[in-house]
Amino acid sequence: MILEKINAPNDIHKIPIADFPVLAQEIRQFLIESVSRTGGHLASNLGVVELTIALHNVLDFPQDKLIWDVGHQAYTHKILTGRKEGFENLRMGGGLSGFPKREESRCDSFDTGHSSTSISAGVGYVRARELLGEKHHVVSVIGDGALTGGMAYEALNNAAELKSNFIIVLNDNEMSISRNVGGMSGYLSGIRTAKAYTGMKLGVTKTLTKIPRIGTDIVDTVRKTKSSIKQLFIPGMLFEDMGLTYLGPADGHNMRQMMKLFNEAKRVEGAVVVHVITQKGKGYMPAVKNPSRFHGTGPFDIRTGLPLSKAKPSWTDAFSCVMEELGSEEKRLVAVTAAMSAGTGLERFSKKYPGRCFDVGIAEEHAVTCAAGMALGGLIPVAAIYSSFLQRAVDQLLHDVCMQNLHVILAVDRAGLVGSDGETHQGCFDLSFLSMMPNMTIMAPKNGQELFDMMRFAVGNMKGPVAVRYPRGAAFTGLAAYRAPLEYGRSEVIYSGSKVAILAVGSMAETGEKVCQGLKEREIEPVFVNVRFVKPLDTQLFLELSKVCDIFVTLEENTIKGGFGQQVAAWAQKEAPSLRVLIKGIPDRFVRQGRVEDLMKELKLDAQSILSSVLEEIEDKAQ
Repeated sequence: MILEKINAPNDIHKIPIADFPVLAQEIRQFLIESVSRTGGHLASNLGVVELTIALHNVLDFPQDKLIWDVGHQAYTHKILTGRKEGFENLRMGGGLSGFPKREESRCDSFDTGHSSTSISAGVGYVRARELLGEKHHVVSVIGDGALTGGMAYEALNNAAELKSNFIIVLNDNEMSISRNVGGMSGYLSGIRTAKAYTGMKLGVTKTLTKIPRIGTDIVDTVRKTKSSIKQLFIPGMLFEDMGLTYLGPADGHNMRQMMKLFNEAKRVEGAVVVHVITQKGKGYMPAVKNPSRFHGTGPFDIRTGLPLSKAKPSWTDAFSCVMEELGSEEKRLVAVTAAMSAGTGLERFSKKYPGRCFDVGIAEEHAVTCAAGMALGGLIPVAAIYSSFLQRAVDQLLHDVCMQNLHVILAVDRAGLVGSDGETHQGCFDLSFLSMMPNMTIMAPKNGQELFDMMRFAVGNMKGPVAVRYPRGAAFTGLAAYRAPLEYGRSEVIYSGSKVAILAVGSMAETGEKVCQGLKEREIEPVFVNVRFVKPLDTQLFLELSKVCDIFVTLEENTIKGGFGQQVAAWAQKEAPSLRVLIKGIPDRFVRQGRVEDLMKELKLDAQSILSSVLEEIEDKAQ
């Protein structure tokens, strides 16, 4: 096998180009077999095998810098830089990350996990190279889906000012996670179909280059001219009009063609866009037919492509169902998603109410301010965004939604630990940054049925901004017997007791119940509170409980800094100074990848660890 010869960075330079097609086939088969066992991002990685081989052929690592946008498509890059053996523990605790990681290899130039960042990082690398007088190449790979993000345009605008070489590879597969939308998608589609232009351009360039002594100079002159050949055939060429050289489109599975273009791009003084067209999922028919399903997949049967385990109804499924119901009851209800209609569960709503679901592309900032405009226009917008992606719209939430006190509902999916995607995707900060915003209401359901109740309450009973946050994975179905009517700002007391009050936020209710059972087994009858509202705090209940309890234990799947527990502690310091507040949350650090269950134990947020801490606190208080 040729792949066995790849064990270190730049080993590919020892492989004859004639063997590259076989190498691509072997890598593809390796990825399918490996991801079928561990789960991971498959479709996107299958689509860039030849592209990655071509880039590695023209670059040298770690001297040259290759920056992957989002980074979930860097598996082949990891293989070609000597990390093939690490795929046995891909995305597991202590194993190989599913994204580029600088601490993992010097060949990874930038830690990524969010979209539309690669060009900005690349510009930064080029500026550093220029100032330090270095000569290495800088390449940023960005997908056409990521070009729907505004940050990419800010970077392109700035890249046009560069005087030295910077290669931007536009990986055009017509998709992000869901199918792309908007003007850029249509624009690139027009370029893809301009085959007459592409053939003419390559033919003219080839002919001019053959002219003795002056041919290459003529090509370079034409390339630098504002009214270049491509301008004559594709009026208003976006990249050229921005001051960027444009090469392509090229077949993203034709390695010789791409290597020729990349070598040509290396000679350009300034920023150059190399447009390559790839097929997501190439080489594995189930992934080709359903690239969204194989964007991020669990273990699956290679023969059928079907998951090995049957998924239980998730929190996202519950949200999907209640949105469909609310859509028929409230005609002003609309949904907004940032290129995540499938991931956030809005596909059902979109199919039933196609004119009321808006996919704005990978543009969370725009999604939130657009929702603000919808609210001012008389609609009731629900913006469904993952917790870690909502971070990108903090200014828009504060300035455009909360400052105007607009009725925008945030469905904050994937709140808390998400596991195998690691630091970039753990939703550990939303309670903290949302709590600091005036006019914001924050709710967290204890189970799937309460998510129904909270969404109904947010739509029908609220007026200002409101966030409903819920985790990833199977929806908790316990505590179903407890379904007290929602009352603004009030918690739900599951059962009464004394001495210790367990205050559980949303997803921590399941853990809180186990802690309470452990206390009861030791003849301690705690108060168990389903917090429901993180903001505003239920200070009336806190005051009542402080008269019968010595210890409050706060449980949240959020960073301790600025979270629910610290807010309770601040209240206690002022109103009940003798009360002890034991805060259980995520410490002040980023959480690596791993199974959620293992991470909870590591962070001492599992029921047994919390129970031990509570018992120690009780004993300490008694002494």
